[in-house]
Amino acid sequence: MTPESKYENMGGNSMKLLVPVDGSAASVNAIKKAIEIAKRENSSIKFISVIRNEESRKFKRNENLWRQVDGSSIIEGRDTSLDKEEAVKKVKENAMDVLDSILTELDLGDVKIEKEILIGEPYEKILETVENENFDLLVIANRGFSKIKSFFLGSVVHRVISESPCPVLVIHTDFES
Repeated sequence: MTPESKYENMGGNSMKLLVPVDGSAASVNAIKKAIEIAKRENSSIKFISVIRNEESRKFKRNENLWRQVDGSSIIEGRDTSLDKEEAVKKVKENAMDVLDSILTELDLGDVKIEKEILIGEPYEKILETVENENFDLLVIANRGFSKIKSFFLGSVVHRVISESPCPVLVIHTDFES
């Protein structure tokens, strides 16, 4: 693939930025920085949110428990519990609502954007997206964990930095754009 063909669908030689969003203040700062870069460099941005598999299972369990408590299954006279696909759909919708609410508060200007909600292990899905879609820069938030805490948690950011095939710009929680 030539450098020119890599960008032919975007109409020119613009960079492609990827920004993982988790709804934290740090990820909002990463979004702001990516927008700043995109405006300056005539770049496009893809925003992704990655939901861990266990989040959709928790949502399904909680929703089904609530339906038992509120009596909706008795009132309707049938089993109204969510199946796995419905739970994943609802969790994805909620994540997209969060992403949309963040983006509507910001001035995107003429920046071309794309949004996607993924299910899986965050660092794996971020890296898969970078590799499969040939991004030029990954702008990711560091939530500011202490060195000890991030050592035990196995930070997503550390794994992404060490394995990313493209440059990674890490934005800290206290960054002001």
